[in-house]
Amino acid sequence: MNNDTICALATANGIGALGIIRVSGNEALTVVQKCFPSKKLQKQKSHTIHYGYFMDGEEAIDEVMLSIFLAPRTFTTENSVEITFHGSPHIGKRILETLIKNGARMAKAGEFTLRAFINGRIDLSQAEAIADVIASENEASRKVAINQLKGGITNEISFLRTDLLNFVSLIELELDFAEEDVEFADRSALVELLNKIELKLNSLIESFQYGNAIKNGTAVAIIGKPNAGKSTLLNALLKEERAIVSNIAGTTRDTIEEILHIKGHAFRLIDTAGLRETMDEIEAIGVKKAKEKVENANILVYLADAGTEDFSEDIQMIKSLLREDLKLIICSTKIDEVSPSVYEKVEDIFRNEIAHDFDFIKISALENQNIQDLKNELSSYVEQPKASESNVVITNQRHFEALQKSLDAVNKVKEAISFQISTELLAYELRNALEHLGEISGEVTNDEILGNIFSKFCIGK
Repeated sequence: MNNDTICALATANGIGALGIIRVSGNEALTVVQKCFPSKKLQKQKSHTIHYGYFMDGEEAIDEVMLSIFLAPRTFTTENSVEITFHGSPHIGKRILETLIKNGARMAKAGEFTLRAFINGRIDLSQAEAIADVIASENEASRKVAINQLKGGITNEISFLRTDLLNFVSLIELELDFAEEDVEFADRSALVELLNKIELKLNSLIESFQYGNAIKNGTAVAIIGKPNAGKSTLLNALLKEERAIVSNIAGTTRDTIEEILHIKGHAFRLIDTAGLRETMDEIEAIGVKKAKEKVENANILVYLADAGTEDFSEDIQMIKSLLREDLKLIICSTKIDEVSPSVYEKVEDIFRNEIAHDFDFIKISALENQNIQDLKNELSSYVEQPKASESNVVITNQRHFEALQKSLDAVNKVKEAISFQISTELLAYELRNALEHLGEISGEVTNDEILGNIFSKFCIGK
């Protein structure tokens, strides 16, 4: 199928000023030539643009511009043509039908990028970065995706993999001379390399918290008892009346989700139903949903009304929701309604009862007091991991899992050396480590992995 000439719409569906159709394959010029009699395309230079009419037999479909790219200096490394037409969906459909009639076929999802990978123009992590660039919704995710596209993670891994490969070669050589009981690989030097690899792998694995947050947005669950000010806070953060605010307890029945951008990072704010025991069936469903949202949240913002006399129910609720990896921010709300001495006591109460680390902020969402302090605290969740990392950040779940497997394999190699396990087993564990590192760039892969990755691309890319 890699010998087929493929075509697809490269621009978004719908009406626009212009549309672009991509054609790629060794016979791309031949196929397009049948529809473009204005010039002899085979005689044109690479990276040139040509004007004329796109024809279906004797019928002119549209006035177009053809961009010609000759192999191997193309995205796919194959001959490629881009057809720019007036942005009518109907015209785009007619052009594609004509191309297929003349020998091309419709491209599958991600097939252009797949060909670029198969033909060696990019590695697998760069291919995935292309999808991330297209999907980026904020400045932070764009920067990380561009760094990956430039080969950031591959460069980090390739040096480690090359050094490890040298040791594997020496260990394999020892197997060939097993009867002579010789060691070609310096075990102490190997341990030193493994320690270096372990540090780098741990650093990359730890960056996943930051990377996942900027790629998918950080989930922030706003939780508290009814009338604690959750909806008022959501409106204050978004600077718009997004949620209904009422003095009637239980107004919010379902979750409300909105995106807030702070310093280029996306935060998915989730306003939830007030947590309390209720006989109202609909409200009870809302309470259940609220707890489910906390289970999947990165940050829990718990609102406690500063005017409350007894916080035992709040404390019990917080303890039931806590996880080790959950960032907790407790906000003492409605501080405009109480004296400073009151909300200072509120902080002491929570500090004495909750062992989990948390940040305490005194706010009045209604009066917009200290809302910026809360935003700064949210931002610190992604800024702190970033400060301790290199430029390479892991954003891809597949990369994260491969790094974890690599780290496990490296630790097993270290154990094998410390226990002086046989050279055969040592070689096996080293090959495992190499294989998992190679999975990231695609040096080691299979059709199932490739199918899963490229099926998520849009058609035309």
